[in-house]
Amino acid sequence: MSHVTKDIAAAAAALRDGALVAFATETVYGLGANACDGQAVARIYEAKGRPSFNPLIVHVPAAEDAFKLGRFNADAMKLAEVFWPGPLTIVVERADDCPVSKLASAGLSSLAIRVPGRESAREFLQLAGCPVAAPSANISGQISPTMAQHVVTGLGERIWGVVDGGTCEVGLESTIVSCLGETPVILRPGGLSRERIEEGLGKPVDFQTGSTNDPISPGQLASHYAPNAAVRLNAKDARPGEAYLAFGKREPEAHIVRNLSPTKNLNEAAANLFAMLHTLDMLGAETIAVAPIPDEGLGVAINDRLERAAAPRD
Repeated sequence: MSHVTKDIAAAAAALRDGALVAFATETVYGLGANACDGQAVARIYEAKGRPSFNPLIVHVPAAEDAFKLGRFNADAMKLAEVFWPGPLTIVVERADDCPVSKLASAGLSSLAIRVPGRESAREFLQLAGCPVAAPSANISGQISPTMAQHVVTGLGERIWGVVDGGTCEVGLESTIVSCLGETPVILRPGGLSRERIEEGLGKPVDFQTGSTNDPISPGQLASHYAPNAAVRLNAKDARPGEAYLAFGKREPEAHIVRNLSPTKNLNEAAANLFAMLHTLDMLGAETIAVAPIPDEGLGVAINDRLERAAAPRD
């Protein structure tokens, strides 16, 4: 039965033995499994109901551990040096002797790797003693969890348990940058803005727009991060019966209202996004109307999540 614990050592031992264990990073809670154990990785897909062609991010406690798993070119090395530990995932070619299950990378020759910024997450990874595949700890396509209770509510008895790390401070998944070609490409916007990445690298990066049904990294499916409620974007007012997700001081009358950031702070909005979608879903909203969000800085990542949440579902 899934339970919430603060015993990192016990959780790490359970993961090492093949169990699924959720843990907090600075971005969202990840659903961890021993990345070198194909059966454990398969249990992630099973628990999440996740499409098997959607690759997973492998988490390690230090950059030195990442360098053993993949082939880092100059750009990848620079990104690791400047932004790790932190909310950045780097996609590189797998090393010839990479022990990570091919299932974790959906059979691709590349690997998505991250060193999380939160110290407790790195301690958990260190105690686990193996690379840890860890997508967001939620049912595939639903809202990503930023609190331990979100994980318990969503995954329940499907997993061993959750290491309670409180609330995730960033609240958006990591930015994913591919270093497979001559120019780095942002595959998924996230907790690290394009501007900061370009400043750190000292050169421009490309940005892959749109979604795909043949992704080379997590978070590229069209319908993703979706609550049960329908989502209506760029809504300046709420229609009768709609819940409203506000941004800024203006809060129109609505059935239920939550505000991502009354002061229009995009960092605050990013940290609140998934938790507030969870709340509105839990309160039974059939449609969530969302205020316009500036498409700049972290607003790019917020809009990316919202567009996926609003995408038509099969």
